[in-house]
Amino acid sequence: MMTRVLKTIAAAAIMILAAATAARAQHTVGFTLSYGMGSSRLYPAQETRGVWGLYGGGVAWRYYTSQRFVGGFGLDLEFQQKAFSFVPNPSRYEDEADYEYYTRHVNSVVLPIVWQPHFYIRRRVRVYFEAAATFNYNISSTYVNEYAKSLGSTDYEGKYEFKTVRDNRWGYGLAGGGGIAVLFGQFELNMRVRYYFGYSDIVKNRNKYYDNGLDGAENPFYYTPVRSPLDNLMISVGMNFRIGRAGFTEWDVKRRKRDKRSETFNYRLD
Repeated sequence: MMTRVLKTIAAAAIMILAAATAARAQHTVGFTLSYGMGSSRLYPAQETRGVWGLYGGGVAWRYYTSQRFVGGFGLDLEFQQKAFSFVPNPSRYEDEADYEYYTRHVNSVVLPIVWQPHFYIRRRVRVYFEAAATFNYNISSTYVNEYAKSLGSTDYEGKYEFKTVRDNRWGYGLAGGGGIAVLFGQFELNMRVRYYFGYSDIVKNRNKYYDNGLDGAENPFYYTPVRSPLDNLMISVGMNFRIGRAGFTEWDVKRRKRDKRSETFNYRLD
């Protein structure tokens, strides 16, 4: 499955590059590598924690307009790990240091549709901000259930099996962030921080699924939560290549100066 995902991302990179080769200098293509943290917003609220050590990467395409500060439009195609961790039975413990967690990692393909307002510093540095709508597909997942392990369960960890009646493979959300790109020649070296805010649920709510007691250690919810969106905070580095040797049109567009008013008001009464 992972090999298939990598082949898909590579094919997308080739398609983006092929489409952009005939374009002018306003287009860039590139890749990113990411590291970060995942978390969840379970409702009803649970004792949760963030999960660091997640990674990702993908390809990106941007088109930059000639209007100052309006920014660029683009698409990303990313492989991204998501994760969440919570305490199935916190009332069992007197000290938080003794908590036993259930943790899931989810491998996903994410498609952000990006708006990127920006400004330049001496044509060498681009400072940018990002807002994006995101769509994702969950490929596979693994779990570790420390609580089940303490009870003597033998299936406390392993591959999480997606069930159509219980799990959502498709998801959507919003993302926002910003970064800096250093331009040299036709290349851009950039560093970005982006927060992914999930709106869809990783598991279907309790009105749609209530057979938790039959699932074993892979599903620790006594009652399926009403809401279970996942968030990610990702720090990325990447390299972009500008198609065409000319600079961006925005650099050479002359801004119209405002005309000063030449008329004056006569305050005297004739």
